[in-house]
Amino acid sequence: MSEAAKAPSNKIFTIPNILSMARIALIPLIVWLYHFKEEYLLSAGVLILSGVTDVVDGIIARRFGMISNLGKALDPIADKLTQTAMLICLVFKFPLMGIPLAFMVVKEFVSGIWGLIVIRKTKEVRGAEWHGKAGTVLLYAMMLLHAVWPNIPTLASNASIALCTAMMSISFLLYSTRNYRLMKEIASD
Repeated sequence: MSEAAKAPSNKIFTIPNILSMARIALIPLIVWLYHFKEEYLLSAGVLILSGVTDVVDGIIARRFGMISNLGKALDPIADKLTQTAMLICLVFKFPLMGIPLAFMVVKEFVSGIWGLIVIRKTKEVRGAEWHGKAGTVLLYAMMLLHAVWPNIPTLASNASIALCTAMMSISFLLYSTRNYRLMKEIASD
C-alpha cells in the first residue's frame, strides 16, 4: 500500500465511522437497561456488542484503508461516552466506581487538551497506543464483571477497581510523556 493510501482520509460516511456512531446510539439503551430496568445481563450484552463494534471498526478501518480523521476522533469519543455512561450507572450500586469515573474524567480532560495542542501544532491526529488499549480492556472487563455480578464480593470489586485505576494511571502517564516529548520537538524546530 502506498503512503498516500495509508494517510487518513477526510471521509465522513465510512463503515468504521457508522459503527462508531452506532456505539454512541447504544448508550441510552445501556443506561435504560441497567439503571432503569435493572436488566443487568442485557445491559452487559449491549455493552459487549458496543465493545465488539469498537474492535470491528478498527479492523475494518485498517484492513480496508478506511482510516479517517473523523474516525480517529470519533472512535475514542464513542468509547469515552460509553464508558462514562456505564460508570455512572455502576456508581449508584458500587460507590467506589466513583474513583475510576473521576480519574477518567480528569485524565480525558487533560489528555484532550494535550491532544488538541498536538493536533494543532502537528496537524496529525495520533492514534491509541497499547497501554490505552490495555486500559480500555481492563475498564470494560471491570464494568462487565460488575454488570453481570451485581452481588460481587467487596474484595473482588475493590481489587478490579484498583487494577483498572492503576492501568489508567500508567496510560495517562505514558500519554502525557508522549505529548510532552512531541511538544518539546515542535518547540525546538
